[in-house]
Amino acid sequence: MNITEARIPGIKIIDPKVFEDDRGFFLEAFREDILRKSGIRASFVQDNISKSYRDTIRGLHYQKEKPQAKLVQCIKGAILDVAVDIRKSSKTFGNYVGVKLSADNHLQLYIPEGFAHGFSVLSDEAIVHYKCSDYYDKESERGIRWDDPLIRINWDVSKPILSDKDRKQPLFSSLKDGDIFP
Repeated sequence: MNITEARIPGIKIIDPKVFEDDRGFFLEAFREDILRKSGIRASFVQDNISKSYRDTIRGLHYQKEKPQAKLVQCIKGAILDVAVDIRKSSKTFGNYVGVKLSADNHLQLYIPEGFAHGFSVLSDEAIVHYKCSDYYDKESERGIRWDDPLIRINWDVSKPILSDKDRKQPLFSSLKDGDIFP
């Protein structure tokens, strides 16, 4: 595995070593020892899988009281995976990283606690698998509107498909101290 730091410290791009031949391919998708050597200390307790269609945007989501680090990979199709820094004391507060993850490039994105997360679907269909460092907790769930004018994410979709919940998320500028990380 080759692990590099994204332009926002703490976010890591993981490029696993892929062994391909005429039968297909093999790769190690998760190696705790290698992740730990690169500074990733999260212990993962829950795995999630989602299936979405072209132009779907899921996000931007996070949990405040029970924050989650995430390890994201796209196992079918292609997505633009996005992490927004919502740590008030960070030099990159309000900035985001977007990385194309696909079944072809096998990249993974590690997102530490203190970030809102979302993705858009760039292929006809995408299946996304991600590990979380804490369990889903509805009471702790928060979000930021996908089209926030301060963050200005280029989701690379033509006609966004959104849930009602994501359409109604608050703007970044309206978040209170209790909704962001110190």
